[in-house]
Amino acid sequence: MSLQTENPPAEAPAEGRAEDHWIRVRHLRTHNLKDIDVELPRDRLVVITGISGSGKSSLAFDSLYAEGQRRYIESLSSYARQFLQRMPRPDCDRITGLPPTIAIEQQMGSTGPQSTVATTTELYDFLRLLFARVGTPHCPRCGTAIRHQTLEQIVAFLADLGIGARVTLLAPLVRGRKGHYRELLERIRSEGYVRARIDRAIRDLDTVSHLERYKTHDVDVVVDRLVIKGESSRLTDSVRTALNLGKGVCIALREDGEEHLFNQRFACLNCGVGIEEPTPNLFSFNSPYGRCPHCRGRGALEQFDPELIVPDPGRSINDAAVEAVQGWSGRTGRRLQEKLDELVETLHADRVKPFRKMAARKRRALLHGDDGVIAML
Repeated sequence: MSLQTENPPAEAPAEGRAEDHWIRVRHLRTHNLKDIDVELPRDRLVVITGISGSGKSSLAFDSLYAEGQRRYIESLSSYARQFLQRMPRPDCDRITGLPPTIAIEQQMGSTGPQSTVATTTELYDFLRLLFARVGTPHCPRCGTAIRHQTLEQIVAFLADLGIGARVTLLAPLVRGRKGHYRELLERIRSEGYVRARIDRAIRDLDTVSHLERYKTHDVDVVVDRLVIKGESSRLTDSVRTALNLGKGVCIALREDGEEHLFNQRFACLNCGVGIEEPTPNLFSFNSPYGRCPHCRGRGALEQFDPELIVPDPGRSINDAAVEAVQGWSGRTGRRLQEKLDELVETLHADRVKPFRKMAARKRRALLHGDDGVIAML
């Protein structure tokens, strides 16, 4: 067995000095290790190598990690210790300089491309819970701390939208949860409500008996549709009903599609921006409610280079200007060629005109499609 360190210091300091940043193990006898002494530098990458059976796991997991976990458990109360599995003390004379430890198991786990050390060791779960429970939310526009909104403040904000503004008041009931919600839909229907916004689409409750059980759903009940006429009693009553039904949260949906989220617990008093109550999912890049909408939690954007799609804009469609299609063979190549032919026909593009001389709108549509997606893929 051998130890390798990243940029190791020229000489280890003497034990006990103030600048001692070393983990020292004396007379280790765990498993097949026979009375060895080991010194490992702290705050550095250390690699333990050796043939099978040389004691790599005995040193890393059964000695260093076991001693670190044992010390952590010993620091807890006797009540908490009874719920935790204790690891045996490693067979050695002394271990000094050991910091708090974590370990990633050697066996292959169900990790994905977005897995990190924090997610694999489940530390990320505790961090998400910490931020959700003790974090202070701030307004994404002005940066001030989010404060509670009262009923009167919500009504005043809606009244300031202007006379004649059309608003639909919604009460959120379900957010990002799976289930058929048969009983919930029946209950709100029996309470006199006739419409609900289900997965961003407003539907009549008489036409919906249940939802797909294993899909994630959002359900908002439509409380009222009204035209703003100042701070009227109807506006106040509708907002109060929506807040009660939504447990302190309501949504005002304007005619142009703009939404205002009001929360009696989390809302900015300066610009009226409301946010949902922080939950652990909000701090998870694996959740659609917490991940970046652009990179979808991957930390990188997937884009294509137009110069690689059309390397020679002086060529025409018939002259294989769109080289990305020519680079594929088999079924995929045929499908891409068919897609390209359909798009050229739809755009009434000239197949013999050089690509650079085509209208800018047609060039853009050939590369990006009408909605910003690569049409050929």
